[in-house]
Amino acid sequence: MNPYEIRKLFPILDQEVNGQPLVYLDSAATSQKPAAVIEAIEQYYRGYNSNVHRGVHTLGTKATDAYEGAREKVRKFINASSTEEIIFTRGTTTALNTVARSYGGANIKEGDEIVISYMEHHSNIIPWQQLAKEKGAVLKYIPLQEDGTISVDDARATITEATKIVSIMQVSNVLGVINPVKEIAQIVHDHNAVMVVDGAQSTPHLKVDVRDLDCDFFAFSGHKMVGPTGIGALYGKKDLLEKMEPIEFGGEMIDFVGLYESTWKELPWKFEGGTPIIAGAIGMGAAIDFLEEIGLDNIERHEHKLAAYAMEKMSAVEGLTIYGPKDAEKRAGVITFNIDDVHPHDVATVLDADGIAVRAGHHCAQPLMKWLDVSATARASFYLYNTEEDIDKLVSGLVKTKEYFSNVF
Repeated sequence: MNPYEIRKLFPILDQEVNGQPLVYLDSAATSQKPAAVIEAIEQYYRGYNSNVHRGVHTLGTKATDAYEGAREKVRKFINASSTEEIIFTRGTTTALNTVARSYGGANIKEGDEIVISYMEHHSNIIPWQQLAKEKGAVLKYIPLQEDGTISVDDARATITEATKIVSIMQVSNVLGVINPVKEIAQIVHDHNAVMVVDGAQSTPHLKVDVRDLDCDFFAFSGHKMVGPTGIGALYGKKDLLEKMEPIEFGGEMIDFVGLYESTWKELPWKFEGGTPIIAGAIGMGAAIDFLEEIGLDNIERHEHKLAAYAMEKMSAVEGLTIYGPKDAEKRAGVITFNIDDVHPHDVATVLDADGIAVRAGHHCAQPLMKWLDVSATARASFYLYNTEEDIDKLVSGLVKTKEYFSNVF
């Protein structure tokens, strides 16, 4: 793959910010969108905008075919067994909340254990906190190794016969760590519990196979994988989804409505109440087409190469601390760092003046920030359209930032 050619397919990247060519290093927050995805959404609104499933007219049929066609693309993309196991959601957050409220609400009781890790995104912490409070369950955390990784032995020691749900991110949005979720899933199932995987940061960058991982639920978002915002998917094993109750009620998800009782449609539609996110699903399908044409294996290799290059170059900047494993092969294309005596927001502001976009703050991972003993960090995240030249500009910007604040203070 040629990132310079790929970059040309993203209209937003062909611009200047503050008089400098844009260097976009914030894809972990949201990725940019190729023209093919933008055009797919535009074609829907221009050519066959209609509600799905309900109508028999031409536009409704075309919209339904495109919407359900996108579901099949998602199924193939993550290697689910059936489209019945693919539920469209607003994103990873909604998907995880659906599992917590529906499956967790029905199956967790007082004294049961829910296990997560210190590196989780808030979206994979708060739903379990709330469920534990409501049910009187115990929320436990798998400890982290010194470099921020999770060891299988620590997972095995934390998960007990009282554990009913384990929910772990496959890739950390802060440390870039690639977690051993397949091995953890085996431990989880040995204890007759269910395994939930937050795939928000893995699905755009690694080839995901939910059957190989043997997870029970898998959640991810479209906007981090060159798709539109406001759309995501929840995969769940069919036997579990069939036993679960919807958490939203209304049109579209019903079979029969009487005065005092109602029944639900079959999977997956019983979980998709109301008018669905039609344009978003079509855009997500176009994003999958785009990524598969390039190849997830190619994207993964490219990001490992960028991460290794960035860690080498950034490590040479005096006073710069990189968090997470030192081996680039153990992480995705995310590097979180701090510069001594410079607040991350100041780092991001100086870089932005040179057209370089990075993220600064707690990255929706405050427990991890506490574990790292920092209040905030800066983060550079890479994707298929980034180049070594982008990293060179980042490093030059970091040197400039350090020099600027050294002179000020």
